[in-house]
Amino acid sequence: MFDVYRVRRDCVEWIRNFFEENGQGCNAVVGISGGKDSSIVAALCVEALGKDRVIGVLMPNGEQHDIDMAYLLVHHLGIRHFVVNIKDAIDGLVRSVPFELSKQSRENLPPRIRMATLYAVSQSNNGRVANTCNLSEDWVGYATRYGDNAGDFSPCSHLTVQEMKALGRALGLPDVLVDKTPIDGLCGKTDEDNLGFTYAVLDRYIRTGEIDDPETKERIDRKHRANLFKLQLMPAFDPHIETAAE
Repeated sequence: MFDVYRVRRDCVEWIRNFFEENGQGCNAVVGISGGKDSSIVAALCVEALGKDRVIGVLMPNGEQHDIDMAYLLVHHLGIRHFVVNIKDAIDGLVRSVPFELSKQSRENLPPRIRMATLYAVSQSNNGRVANTCNLSEDWVGYATRYGDNAGDFSPCSHLTVQEMKALGRALGLPDVLVDKTPIDGLCGKTDEDNLGFTYAVLDRYIRTGEIDDPETKERIDRKHRANLFKLQLMPAFDPHIETAAE
């Protein structure tokens, strides 16, 4: 059984320990999309470090129809925030590339520009960048490598979507943020539309191994196998040369 209050307590302590070991006095920098994951991670950081050490970064690509949810979150938590519109950066890069970018390249460019933005903010404000991925998304590779799956610390990458929702409620976040339908912000579809199954089905399978539809099981397993590389360090050739440190 998921003990949300134990997980909340332990995660807050984990964040404090991370900053003690990897940046005493540093700030947590969180990309704020207005969805549940970034909202929950920001709230956990506030509880761990205090609101004065959490910086929210809103990064619309031109017009963002749900940016009011991101503003709701930063005002609810009382954290300072910056708004950086990434449209010019994206358009400039697309114009500069001497060929037509593929559909996948175009879809993955915004999250990678956003991560570059977060690190620019972080390095200029004594920060550490928070990763906001959850276990369900990571399980099926629903994240952009070197985009939203990057960061310096990851409070929630071992929690499923259902567990994240419970944690968001335990943290006292507005229901509209916790229950907001996840949309990837890339192609305009919901996460579940793109995946072809619901997070409830996926989360049950992850935690219990139980699933009713064999075709859905195969789809999940195939995505999991194909995307495991996103969770691993970049392979590096080892020439087996001794170093002085050894």
